[in-house]
Amino acid sequence: MDSSPAALPLPTFPSPMRTIESLPGPRRWPLVGNVLQIRPLRLHQDVEAWCRQYGDFFQMYMGPEQALVVADHEAVAQVLKQRPDTFRRPALSERIMREMGCVPGLFDAEGQDWRNQRRMVMQAFSPQAIKAYFPSLVKVALRLQARWDGAAREGRAIVLSDDLKRYTVDIIAGLAFGTDVDTINGGEEVIQRHLDVILPAIARRTLSVVAYWRVFKLPQDRRLEQSVVAVKHAIGDLIGQARARLAQDPERAAHPANLLEAMLVAAAQPGSGVDDQAVVGNVMIMLLAGEDTTANSIAWLLYQLQRNPQALARARDEVLQFAPDPAAFTIEQMDQLEYLNACIQESMRIKPVAPFLPVESMHDTSVAGIHVPAHTLVWCVLRHHSMADSHVPQAAQFDPQRWLHDGAGAIDRKVAMPFGAGPRTCPGRYLALLEMKAAMAMLLARYDIEAVQTPDGLEAEELMAFVMSPIGLTMRLRRRGGENGSH
Repeated sequence: MDSSPAALPLPTFPSPMRTIESLPGPRRWPLVGNVLQIRPLRLHQDVEAWCRQYGDFFQMYMGPEQALVVADHEAVAQVLKQRPDTFRRPALSERIMREMGCVPGLFDAEGQDWRNQRRMVMQAFSPQAIKAYFPSLVKVALRLQARWDGAAREGRAIVLSDDLKRYTVDIIAGLAFGTDVDTINGGEEVIQRHLDVILPAIARRTLSVVAYWRVFKLPQDRRLEQSVVAVKHAIGDLIGQARARLAQDPERAAHPANLLEAMLVAAAQPGSGVDDQAVVGNVMIMLLAGEDTTANSIAWLLYQLQRNPQALARARDEVLQFAPDPAAFTIEQMDQLEYLNACIQESMRIKPVAPFLPVESMHDTSVAGIHVPAHTLVWCVLRHHSMADSHVPQAAQFDPQRWLHDGAGAIDRKVAMPFGAGPRTCPGRYLALLEMKAAMAMLLARYDIEAVQTPDGLEAEELMAFVMSPIGLTMRLRRRGGENGSH
């Protein structure tokens, strides 16, 4: 990976406050820094390898810009707790999104804008709102069950990325807009189709050494422009329809039927500090975060369980005891699935869909005794201590028991941060966990998993785009009790 000259030495520095320059790190090249030593689609793995080589704190260069890499979980937590006043998301990400014509939402908002938007989004994502939507979530899970019944009957391999994205898209579209798009059965979610163009472009442009698109446009850049326009137009229509419903039925404001209506109601409150643009931005973020993150988390969990048959058997037994009938799922049943929840937590520790989180210092500050000048990139590595034997015994082993109260060798839960930490912890984590439990409980109640396979039969490869996904996983299922059997 690093074919450059020897690493920078660690010089003696007289001040008690260390500088970033005093830290070790990979030798950089002029102008491009360490960018050419990093594989864009394996970026997380390359930086994690440097963590093992240089330690919990080191320097690297993203182009000409110096960055501090922080891999100590306690220091990472402190950095994340200091958002949004001391650290923010990198300004480059927001500039690129605005340049593309996207409207930043909660994900990229800062300062008071973030506080105003957070209040609006948290109202929309309240447990009460999610619980009210749970019957619709179960309806989507049953559609997925019917699709998988067909695959099991025909002996057909299920392409996990496709089917799980259909599942999460249908859930988030219903929750967000009150629309039943049914992509599981061939329906089309227009916004999501265009977001599938926008997402890779954001990641690609953020890591690009040369901003060529400012000089000339490639076909992919023209497709991007068309997708951004289409998404904004579609979201504008949805907002108009939601406003019309709220105007026709004033009582609806007290009990919004979906997240979009809840956000509009919250935005309309005196002093909210939120306008329609913020609503548009957060609808986009909701869709971005609601598809890939949860779908890939479920795929990774299936991969881990298939490789650990004892854990799979125990999770299945728990589901058959507490939630044997998917058509009758309740939130209370989902809450009883403690071992399945432990499996989810363990899978997210080993295969987090967000293995790193870059932030930028807003003013001069320090991290673990290291001086950090204003506007410095701080690269927080979330999967280093969580996969180190020094912090998690036998860290490479999939062991859900760590997460149970009576588990031997219980884990320090602060080591793993799949939803981030601090004030900007993911607001949709409750929904994401509920989606994962419902899909897995449906599967475990009805099927035996014959195989979860990679294209080459080897270990699943990690692909880093907007999130970390497994490459090409397929699954084969068998109805338990035979094709027409039941429990």
